[in-house]
Amino acid sequence: MFNNELLNSIKEEALKNHVPILQDETLDLILMLLNIKKPNKILEIGTAVGYSAINFSKYLAFENAKITTIERNENMVEIAKKNISDMGLSEKIEVVQADAVYYLQELKDDSQYDVVFIDAAKGQYLIFLKEAIRLVKNGGIIIADNVLFKGRVLSDYNEHKHRTATNRLREYLKIIKEDERLDSTLLKIGDGVAVSIVKK
Repeated sequence: MFNNELLNSIKEEALKNHVPILQDETLDLILMLLNIKKPNKILEIGTAVGYSAINFSKYLAFENAKITTIERNENMVEIAKKNISDMGLSEKIEVVQADAVYYLQELKDDSQYDVVFIDAAKGQYLIFLKEAIRLVKNGGIIIADNVLFKGRVLSDYNEHKHRTATNRLREYLKIIKEDERLDSTLLKIGDGVAVSIVKK
């Protein structure tokens, strides 16, 4: 049985420690999409404390369905593994400690996912998108969080500190709008969510 009380404590602990996790309205949207899609294989880029992957696991379609989630921060990996274990989900959620930029490139084309969720380094979203398109099934969904980057992406923001990430996110939104393999929409909830259905 799913332990919502424990999940709430994981959420509270993350917020207390200023660990970025999915905002409630963003999570509600993604869970609705997963409920419709009923995925068998989910790939998550950016684990943090495992909060999103744990939530996603509620909507896996089959007994042998699985989530693979990638995180490069060793401390976050340990916390996520403990949280996932405490929830009794170690067999459903695999945490991979790696830099997703390189790890994704090593995955074979036959590693077909129903859903790819991107929520990691903003400056690498273009690489993540390229690999996600390759790895997702025909009719699969790519979901990217924080694509508005606190309003910077749709404004005239050009300060040096976040310029690269902002410009790459602008390019991400341009690509998903123009790429004929993608049917995409941008939803201005949370910090911006881009949803793309892949048509191969």
